[in-house]
Amino acid sequence: MWGTPLVILLCGGGLYFMIYSRLLPFRYFTHAVNVLRGKYDNPDDPGDINHFEALSSALAATVGMGNISGVAVAISVGGPGAVFWMWMSALVGIATKFFTCSLSIMYRGKDSNGDIQGGTMYMIVEGLGKKWKPLAAVFAIAGLFGALPIFQANQLTQAIRDIILVPNGLTDANDHFFSDLMTGLVILLFVGTVIFGGIKRIGKVASRMVPAMVILYFSSVLVILGIHIDVLGSYLIQIVTDAFTAEAAMGGAVGALIITGVKRAAFSNEAGIGTATLAHGAAKTKEPIREGLVAMLGPFIDTIVVCTMTALAILVTDVWKTGDQNGITLTAEAFSEALGPTGIYLLMICVAIFAGSSLFTFSYYGTKCLGFLAGANRQHIYNYFYVGSILLGAVTSINAVINLIDGMYATMAIPTMTVALLLSPKVMAAAKDYFGRMEKKEIL
Repeated sequence: MWGTPLVILLCGGGLYFMIYSRLLPFRYFTHAVNVLRGKYDNPDDPGDINHFEALSSALAATVGMGNISGVAVAISVGGPGAVFWMWMSALVGIATKFFTCSLSIMYRGKDSNGDIQGGTMYMIVEGLGKKWKPLAAVFAIAGLFGALPIFQANQLTQAIRDIILVPNGLTDANDHFFSDLMTGLVILLFVGTVIFGGIKRIGKVASRMVPAMVILYFSSVLVILGIHIDVLGSYLIQIVTDAFTAEAAMGGAVGALIITGVKRAAFSNEAGIGTATLAHGAAKTKEPIREGLVAMLGPFIDTIVVCTMTALAILVTDVWKTGDQNGITLTAEAFSEALGPTGIYLLMICVAIFAGSSLFTFSYYGTKCLGFLAGANRQHIYNYFYVGSILLGAVTSINAVINLIDGMYATMAIPTMTVALLLSPKVMAAAKDYFGRMEKKEIL
């Protein structure tokens, strides 16, 4: 499914949003930060969580294992040039996030219990009409599987095995099914205590975990880059040059390299996929444009900052040349090469927080999708299916996991980009009204 048409839909659609909006999301970056800081919060506005908790919940899902192992997979398959196309995808993704998440507030609907809900499926039904409901159902069905925690559980289990259990002789490197199963069970119990508390508990946990995990990871990678400062410049140049020559990998096929970069960026920051509309649709606000501005900070933090840090750590330490495609292992080798045994355990802490935060938020996405399909009174059933799949992810190969998630993400992107493109004039009309009121100081 990740062929040229889907890449054109995501990147071409994002480029259209950039041009159509005249770079509006980028021009109001400072205002977006002020909204995020809570300057415009009103506890009486409809919704469940504030702007910061909404962004934290969305980032908890996107700033996760995709930033640590997803980037490693992209580089091992596509070489340094894949990073450039992740950057390009993120830049257009900023505009895409602005449009999709503005719509998630603009076209909120009500579930079968009468509670206000946001997300791509409600955007389609409320914004395009009931006749489009089959397209909304496609998104929701794909969301049930795309939101499964199998990738996070797989990579967290692998990290625990490779970093803690095998080196300390607690399990065999070649026969680890039982230890993986036990690790999965522990993860299941930990995640279950949070997700059954709903979005309010998830939002509060995420708003504490996300800033801490970004700072710890950022600091660790800065040390690695400082140690290898002599080759940093040459690799930054190689990221750009290899993006157009694909000499490092992909057999010189630039098109395949672009698809690799876009695919991994989509998994990392999910711009255009639509899962973030579910989190931002729960924000306490009456201003759709305000939430769109907050949401567009996501791809910047996720891909431009965090993914770039991972990529540079892998590149400057030269571990990407080993040919290891097993995600987290490659990143672990980079931390070990630069920081020794301490680096391994620092990464383990980061991995635990990154994976844990994603595990919490994805469950919320799945419950909302099931609530749309089967009724809000049944949506809690998804959580049992969700925690059970953690065990599956813990003992399954990474290739099977990535293929399933990539397929579901591709399926979700089609309804999300379709509704965003069709309703983009509505967003621009709302933006003109919002910023007009702001200039008149009618917005305090």
